[in-house]
Amino acid sequence: MRVIPPSELIINADGSVFHLHLKPGQLSDKIILVGDPERVSSVASRFDSIECEVSNREFHSITGYFQGKRISVVSHGIGTDNIDIVLNELDALVNIDFTSRTVKEIFTQLTLVRIGTSGGLQHFVPVGTYVAAERSIGFDGVLYFYANNKNTRDVAFEEELLSQLDWKISEIRPYVVAADKSLIEQITSNDILKGVTIAANGFYGPQGRELRLPLADPELNKKIELFNYNGAQITNFEMESSSLAGLSAMMGHRAMTVCCIIAGRVDKKMNTDYKESLPILIDKVLNRI
Repeated sequence: MRVIPPSELIINADGSVFHLHLKPGQLSDKIILVGDPERVSSVASRFDSIECEVSNREFHSITGYFQGKRISVVSHGIGTDNIDIVLNELDALVNIDFTSRTVKEIFTQLTLVRIGTSGGLQHFVPVGTYVAAERSIGFDGVLYFYANNKNTRDVAFEEELLSQLDWKISEIRPYVVAADKSLIEQITSNDILKGVTIAANGFYGPQGRELRLPLADPELNKKIELFNYNGAQITNFEMESSSLAGLSAMMGHRAMTVCCIIAGRVDKKMNTDYKESLPILIDKVLNRI
């Protein structure tokens, strides 16, 4: 049996995992992920009781009980690279024995729902809409560093994407992954739209925002708006859903992302007071997870 060396799985002196500072046993198998560390407290304010709270850097975690359900809320910061850190450490906490540094014989499956904010890319996805990423398009390259990633990806969708977008950024190949179908059905209803979400690897250029630097493909967002594959249109931009869905599927976990649309990229509208829009979505997820 492979023993994972200290340089690969870093365990702090107190027995906690390196970045999250959580210890085995402090994590529920039901996890709500949020980007903002302060949003962890907002979600946990609805708990009936708090079991533990841990903070390190942008990673803030609270485990407690909501209506009899043990739930953990964990912040991941911004970007798919942070998801790589958080998801690997969450998986390690339940599926690796920290004493022997070996993979446990009995697998523990996690259920992860990311609650985020997003920019809408269609007129039918106005500001205030809730969108679940039934599929995610990764503009990042995280998944490509893991073996057998092709088994998780929708290669046919990827090929159509490259063709319709006349993809000009040859250094990056977008990948397409699906969220866990059973979890999508569990969390969504007629009040949450099922969509196709792009996880961009940046906020400005990768999402078509032009400030001082010119864009490699100024027409990319327009082509994204027009994309249609078997009736599927691209609904929104955010920055984490692809690596969350892809890595979770490869690990055997159930995961999805649901976002509140706070920016209308088509009509150029922006809701900077989006924090008023999130409580309703948080309540929906807490009641359904």
